[in-house]
Amino acid sequence: MPLPKLPTKPATLLLAKDYPKASGANPVPFPEHEADAAPKKSTRSKSVELFEPVSPPVMADIPTPAPKKTARKTAAKTAETPAATPAAIPAAVPPAPPAVPVAPVTAQAPAAKAPRAKVTPIKAEGPHPVHHKDKEVVIKSSTSRHADQIGGTKLFVLDTNVLMHDPTSLFRFEEHDVYLPMMTLEELDNHKKGMSEVARNARQVSRTLDGLVANTDDDAIEQGIPLSKLGNKDARGRLFFQTRLQIADLPEGLPQGKADNQILAVVRSLEAEQEGRAVVLVSKDINMRIKARALGLPAEDYFNDHVLEDTDLLYSGIVQLPDDFWNKHGKDMESWQENKNGYSYTYYRVTGPFVPSLLVNQFVYLEPNNGEASLYGQVKQLNGKTAVIKVLRDYSHNKNNVWGVTARNREQNFALNLLMDPECDFVTLLGQAGTGKTLLALASGLAQVLETKLYNEIIVTRVTVPVGEDIGFLPGTEEEKMSPWMGAFDDNLEVLNKSDNDAGEWGRAATQDLIRSRIKIKSLNFMRGRTFVNKFLIIDEAQNLTPKQIKTLVTRAGPGTKILCLGNIAQIDTPYLTEGSSGLTYVVDRFKGWQHSGHVTLARGERSRLADHASDVL
Repeated sequence: MPLPKLPTKPATLLLAKDYPKASGANPVPFPEHEADAAPKKSTRSKSVELFEPVSPPVMADIPTPAPKKTARKTAAKTAETPAATPAAIPAAVPPAPPAVPVAPVTAQAPAAKAPRAKVTPIKAEGPHPVHHKDKEVVIKSSTSRHADQIGGTKLFVLDTNVLMHDPTSLFRFEEHDVYLPMMTLEELDNHKKGMSEVARNARQVSRTLDGLVANTDDDAIEQGIPLSKLGNKDARGRLFFQTRLQIADLPEGLPQGKADNQILAVVRSLEAEQEGRAVVLVSKDINMRIKARALGLPAEDYFNDHVLEDTDLLYSGIVQLPDDFWNKHGKDMESWQENKNGYSYTYYRVTGPFVPSLLVNQFVYLEPNNGEASLYGQVKQLNGKTAVIKVLRDYSHNKNNVWGVTARNREQNFALNLLMDPECDFVTLLGQAGTGKTLLALASGLAQVLETKLYNEIIVTRVTVPVGEDIGFLPGTEEEKMSPWMGAFDDNLEVLNKSDNDAGEWGRAATQDLIRSRIKIKSLNFMRGRTFVNKFLIIDEAQNLTPKQIKTLVTRAGPGTKILCLGNIAQIDTPYLTEGSSGLTYVVDRFKGWQHSGHVTLARGERSRLADHASDVL
């Protein structure tokens, strides 16, 4: 009879705390398959602790794969090394044979743990996704991945479109070498004429190459020119030019005179000459990469200009506070009121573990389900684990309307607080069609130009990229040529004019003329060299801008100017631009956390039920 009682006590002791020590000293009483059973016991011990009545932060104790590896390694070492004290072995071995009936209890551990892991994900209390690690997207060829594993440097053969897309791409390959075929230089020469962005990039690449080749002997060109010659310390590789005819056999039927095929022949020849070294073609042309892979040549896209590999990780500017926020952060809380711009604002100074995950000018909200008052605030200061949160003004109430417009949802309220804040110089608004980006921007601009006189005028600009075929040249002045592209602003102005019910027909006509006199429509083509002072600048459809173009626009800001960037990264019409490399994504990621900028991603469409349904199902 004593035998059944033996497992009860020792098993409890092992599950509570003694099992790791026992596995380290015990030379594994079971055969090899028991090495896999050891982690199960460890998992059971931790799952028992999880089901005790503890506070939510104990979610951090959820077992990860790392302890399992440690348990396996410990068991393996113990199996190989029978160095255990004679006294410890007899003490540990007797409970071992009856441990077989206890196996069903251990087997239940994963079943009990699985729903636990699904019901309480760690993300529930985690910060905004911007703080998560980027997802690793496999964009490299197998040849490139093999070179990374063995630690060898690669030789990247650049296609012309890479240089014309990013003129600084020569210096983006770190310690690896860069090879330019002669056909790439020929195509650069063919594209250097004109005033387009591609022509400007081609000329910039030519000037860069001229600076690298200057004061260089012919032998040095053959051996490679250091890419760090012009001061780019991150580029530790060398630049090679095609100095002789590369002969390689390509499949019959491929036209030898075509530029793409000649570049492919160069890659094939380099692979034959430099055996054992990774030679990779880099091209933005999808068909070029397909042809290269069909011929068995490694080819990759140029992803160095991507801000994010996964746009789901893009900063949204909003974070939801945990339900127990006040319990953990309200112990030494301070509150006070300040008058700014004619309004009284309430401030809270809180300290706690959630604060380090916040950013300056990030919006926070707490909507408890127990009937308590909701909190909508903005982080104004951060100092370690202490933050100052300002309670927002409620623009959803009609008394706080902006040019007759009120916020219809939480995100629009956040956006209006940013747009009406004179301390915020740069605002980015992201959202799908119908979320109210243009209407909120125009309403706040008119209120601050015509009512508070904070700015002199509104300047509106956008990229002239057509959705369908181009209709050709447009007659008239600059504003008349831009008017077809500004239909969205005309529609919103019509809505804003109709909101004034007190004024009659003549009053609305006079107001419309006054508004038209304060709104200037400008083309992006003539922005270089300008400086805007006390202007309210709206950049619409900013997702079609490259990072270089958006830098050109944002640096036009003079004293007292506010810049708004509006767009939807799901509607990009510019060739070679993606969601990850768009200029709008670029500025959202780079400006986050700056005390004079803010960002809001608008989630709900407020245009109509038809538009909302169409955006979901189409």
